[in-house]
Amino acid sequence: MKRYPIKDWPEDDRPRERLIRHGASSLTDTELLAISLRVGNSSTGMSAIDLARAIVDRFGGLDKLDQLSIDELCSIKGMGPAKAAQLKGSFELGRRLMSGSREPKKRVGGSCDVASYYIPQMKDLKKEVFKIILLNIKNEILKDVKISEGCLTASIVHPREVFNPAITSLAASVILIHNHPSGDPAPSREDTELTQRLVKSGDMLGIKVIDHVIIGDNKYYSFLDEGRI
Repeated sequence: MKRYPIKDWPEDDRPRERLIRHGASSLTDTELLAISLRVGNSSTGMSAIDLARAIVDRFGGLDKLDQLSIDELCSIKGMGPAKAAQLKGSFELGRRLMSGSREPKKRVGGSCDVASYYIPQMKDLKKEVFKIILLNIKNEILKDVKISEGCLTASIVHPREVFNPAITSLAASVILIHNHPSGDPAPSREDTELTQRLVKSGDMLGIKVIDHVIIGDNKYYSFLDEGRI
């Protein structure tokens, strides 16, 4: 079947022109993806829409596409490093818009505040990432610090590594946070033991561990809410 470049389509059918006239919400996932790709594959005659449709059909949705690495994206016929970088950049912009500013002075009033900010950032990570959130005396976020990546054990997440950033940043308290790539935020025995160890270490240092929040697939578990801190 002969394919026609998007520039040869009737103006009312072109995704970019439709977005300008009717807004982004009027476009399908495929059309929005085509706008991010900008161009298709000239060697095969595929338009950006053709390439976007092939990508969505292959992976079954944008959420799956977001989880692919640059190398995995480049394995798609018609995709190169430039297009892959454009897509990864677009998805990261979306995450940042969902979670707000990357340099917040956001006050934490409870686990729901932590979850709303970090679920967009951490729910799709393929490995467990353990962070600490440093808070000032007003419970405002100073910054977060990644402590480890991989399975959580007492040997990897050592109190020294956890509390050193808190001491140097003069944090009044901290919140522990990590993700479960399985999507189930229920704590494991190792999670519970690690939490207890770090709470005790914080007490000795005078730096209170307010909570340990585990991020799953659009849901979370709070040790504080469950009365376990």
